[in-house]
Amino acid sequence: MRESLPPVAGLEKETDTDHPKNYTSFIRRRETKAKALIALAIVSFFWGTTWVASRQGVRYMPALQLAAIRQFLAGVCYVIFFVIKGAAWPRGKEWVHILVLSLLNLVITNGLTTLGVKYISAGLGSIIAAIFPLWMVVLSLFRPGTSVPSKGVLGLLLGFGGVCIIFYEHLRDFLDPDFRFGIFISLTASISWAFGTLYTKHKAHEFNPYFSLGIQMVIAGMLLFGVSSATGQLIPFRAIPWQSWTSIAYLVIIGSLLAFAAYLYALQHLPIGQLSIYAYINPVVAVLTGSLLFGERLTLLIGMGGLVTLLGIYLVDVTFRKKGKKG
Repeated sequence: MRESLPPVAGLEKETDTDHPKNYTSFIRRRETKAKALIALAIVSFFWGTTWVASRQGVRYMPALQLAAIRQFLAGVCYVIFFVIKGAAWPRGKEWVHILVLSLLNLVITNGLTTLGVKYISAGLGSIIAAIFPLWMVVLSLFRPGTSVPSKGVLGLLLGFGGVCIIFYEHLRDFLDPDFRFGIFISLTASISWAFGTLYTKHKAHEFNPYFSLGIQMVIAGMLLFGVSSATGQLIPFRAIPWQSWTSIAYLVIIGSLLAFAAYLYALQHLPIGQLSIYAYINPVVAVLTGSLLFGERLTLLIGMGGLVTLLGIYLVDVTFRKKGKKG
């Protein structure tokens, strides 16, 4: 059925919406899109606040233990949901993909970003994480026959240039070894997310990406517990203060369950280009909430650098989305 529009007053030409059934269908599509936009707004805002929640939590307990508890609890919720829905369990080689993604996206990426905000601000951590599309371009250059359009090159230069502007504001902080460590592991996490995204792109047709996410979280939670225990970064559950439990509850309920459910709904009902807006709003939300709640430094250079970085990411994103459609 062709896209129908509401009848215009003064025109007597019959339209699709003159028929009750077509009009009802039109209204339902409008309502669905409105709900999808609300879902996108939830993702854009609340995923940005999870950076601040993580920073609050790691102030009172080991970061990797916090990430382990969050991933395990959220993963159990997802697994229970999909089991009740009757989803088929992974088989054979599907477990290999699940294990690889669990390591890349959750153990390394989420584990290191959570550890990173113990040493750097939530806003800076979110901006470093947001540059993963730039790493994807860099990684793609190692594939034979791959070329980057001029607009993509410009986006790449702008993105890394914006990061340099932000780091200029933090030059003195680089004298602090803890700050350097936080930057290093955050960059490592961003690169790992790029690897994970590329892997998902090429292997997603071989497994259920939604059910497997819960399984990935459970596996990642257990692995992170193991790493925390092996490194001595583990405290008794009874010693975890209420501030950290509050952060964990927020990250599980709001960050992993509510926001991800909203993301899936928006993914099903909005164009991918419109959905990608959340990636540019998340760092802005993280920077502003970090400044308001924790007094994290917010200067003109940081603001300018953030905007330049996001512009570069946008150009890269648009360029390669168009290239993908042509290919």
